[in-house]
Parts: sequence; C-alpha cells; structure tokens
Amino acid sequence: MRILLIGSGGREHALAWALRKNPKVALMSAPGSSALASLGEVKPIAVDDVDGLTNLAKEMQPDLTVIGPELPLALGLTDSLKSLGLSVFGPSAEAAKIEGSKVFAKDFMVRHNLPTASYAVFYDPAEAKHYLKDASYPVVVKADGLASGKGVFVCGHHNQAMAALAEMASMEAASRIIVEEYLAGEEVSYFAITDGSSILPIPSAQDHKTIFDNDRGPNTGGMGAYSPAPLVTPKLEEIIMETIIRPTVEGLAAEGTPYCGLLYAGLMVSLSGPKILEFNARFGDPETQALMPRCKGDLAETLLAAANGVLHEANLAWDERPCVCVVMSSKGYPGPYETGQVITGLDKAEARDGVKVFQAGTTCEPRKIVQDGQEIWSETLQTNGGRVLGVTALGDDLESAVTKAYEAVGDISFEGAHYRRDIGAKALHF
Repeated sequence: MRILLIGSGGREHALAWALRKNPKVALMSAPGSSALASLGEVKPIAVDDVDGLTNLAKEMQPDLTVIGPELPLALGLTDSLKSLGLSVFGPSAEAAKIEGSKVFAKDFMVRHNLPTASYAVFYDPAEAKHYLKDASYPVVVKADGLASGKGVFVCGHHNQAMAALAEMASMEAASRIIVEEYLAGEEVSYFAITDGSSILPIPSAQDHKTIFDNDRGPNTGGMGAYSPAPLVTPKLEEIIMETIIRPTVEGLAAEGTPYCGLLYAGLMVSLSGPKILEFNARFGDPETQALMPRCKGDLAETLLAAANGVLHEANLAWDERPCVCVVMSSKGYPGPYETGQVITGLDKAEARDGVKVFQAGTTCEPRKIVQDGQEIWSETLQTNGGRVLGVTALGDDLESAVTKAYEAVGDISFEGAHYRRDIGAKALHF
C-alpha cells in the first residue's frame, strides 16, 4: 500500500511510525523531516503548496493520502486530490471550516443544538473593546482563524482582555474576534474517525496547552499529553458520542458537507456535563504522540477504509496501558526561540522499555566534531523548531508511565531545553 503523508512534525512522525507497522506500507512524506526520512522517502514540498502536493500525488498515485496539519485541509488539498480520483483521509475545505473558522464552528453548534459556551462575534476590534469594557470576567477571547494553537486567550480581568486584543492585532487569523463565556471544569480531548456516516471512536487524551507548570503562561501548540483520560468514563463517553460527536457528523452531512477524517472535540467537562470548547479537523499534536504507542490494530487499513467510505468494515485494537508524552521545547518558545542546538541522548532514552521519542522540530546537519584528536564532519541531530521532541512512554499504570517518560527526558540534552514537569499530574490526583 502506497501512502502519502502530508506534514513534518511530531504528529506526523507518530502517524508514520504507526502506519509503518503494516509491513505492506510504502511511505512517502511531504515535506517530511530527517526523522520521517528514516521511515520512507521524503519530498520537500511545503504543506501550503497545494499545487505542488497535487502534482506529487498525480505522479505518485498513492493508494491513500493522510493529511496531518490543518492548513492544507483549510486550503482545499483534499478537494484537489479527490478531483484526481484519489483516496484521502482528511475533510474537504468546507467541512474543515469546523476548525478553520471558530465563527463557523460556533454558528454550526447553535444550529444543531450542541452544548457549548455562549459567545459574541466582532468584526471590528473597537467594538470588541467596547463590549469587553463591561464584560463579566473571566472571559475567553479567540481569533476566528487558524493560529497554530495560539489564538485563544483566557482573560481574568479587563487589562488581560486588552492585552489579548493587542496581541491579536498582528494576527491574520483575527479578522473576526470571538468573546466567549468562560467554562470551568476539566478539559479533555475526544477523537473519532468517521467516513461521513460510520463513526469509530478512539481513546481519549488530555493535552497541556500552556508553557509552564500548573497551567500558567501563554498557550502553545501543546506541551504534553496522556492517554487515556481517567475523566472519560464509559458513561461520559456515551454522553459525548450521543450529544456531540454523532450530531456533529450527522449535521455536517445534512448540510451537504460530509466529514471524512479525524474529528477532534476539545471539551470542558463540569457537573452539568461536557461542552465543546473547539473542534479540530485532524489528529491532535501532541495527543497523537500519546495515542499511537497504544494503537495495536492496523491504522493504515482503518484510515483507508474511512477514506473509501467503508469504515464499518474496519476496527482498531488499543493497548490498555496508559501512555504519557512530555514535549521538550526550545528556549524562548512560544515566543522567538533558538535553533541549531545539538541534541544528545536519544539512543539512551529509546533503549528504555516502552519509550519512543517522536521528533518534531529537529534536523540532521553536518557539524565539525573532534574524534580521537581529529576534526571530522558528522551528521548531528539539532533543534530546528519550537517544540523539538515528544518523549513518550507506556506504563502498566499512569504513575509508571509518567515516571518512565521523565526518566527518558532526563537522558536527553540540548542547550536551553524546556519542558513541563507536571504532565499527567491531574490524572494522578483524579
């Protein structure tokens, strides 16, 4: 089976690793990375180059294309590839608006009576400022469009809301601004694979969005995750499926935009039940890194079945053991960060039982080193992004998975490395 994987980050490394468990899979990645190059051929075509990726698929004729990031979905890559008669796992541009436009998503939730926070939409920042002057705090201020996980601001008072608007002023994604009711409770990520009619739920996970321990500091793309989330009991899962996931899939189909791909619901769970914080139109990052080590079934065949509209014929098995992913980031992230720092210790970390390190912001570059008194050039793993590594570990229980993950983090070193030290703590005290 020839698979074209779109993307280059830690999520794509985890997906590629899981897809390659099927020995029949021949993988090509675009734009790929040095880590993905170890799993198959890579083509340096950017994720926003729809024409270039379409031409690549036309030449390659993959049996399946799996689209990792949200940007190519929003730009219509699925539509372009399907026009060639190719099988694609990922929603159309219209269906992907459920992530690409928070205004679209909130209006959709209202139309289909889905549980979510109350909200107001503003096209003019001055109107948002006026509204926020007399708002009841805390509130959540959001940019409408894609902002790499950094367009959401929880504001406890007026000054924080003004600072959020000031930061959003330079964001292309903030042409429209949403001010939302603050929801209290426990966050959880819930996922389901769908072909537009059939739905296959997959295990829950919990992301950690902010840069510092105890959920402090600015939002990031995600600093770690664990799966499953103990909060999601069988009863709660039934409620999520029947009040959120199934009505969403049915609602999109009824509106003429059937959804094929991974539907990701970011939820807030309180005593009154689950409410939707946001939808994503693709696998989560870093939740995927915590999910894929638990995947025991044939991911490639399952995603192909979904792409071909026969998901009811597929199934996935999951390891009951929990998995924890700790993200190691570059100094300065999520602001300006340094790159080019030498990374050491990956081999030692991955020698540990149940540990896998998924690479996100890395590159292999020639570097002059001294060996046996001689200067030689060697390929050296270096940092090349904000989120650099996702250090994952399976454990017999969550506590052992957390311990193993942090022991593996301790094996790895690069200048300025930062990571949260409380990944999984909420679940341990659940």
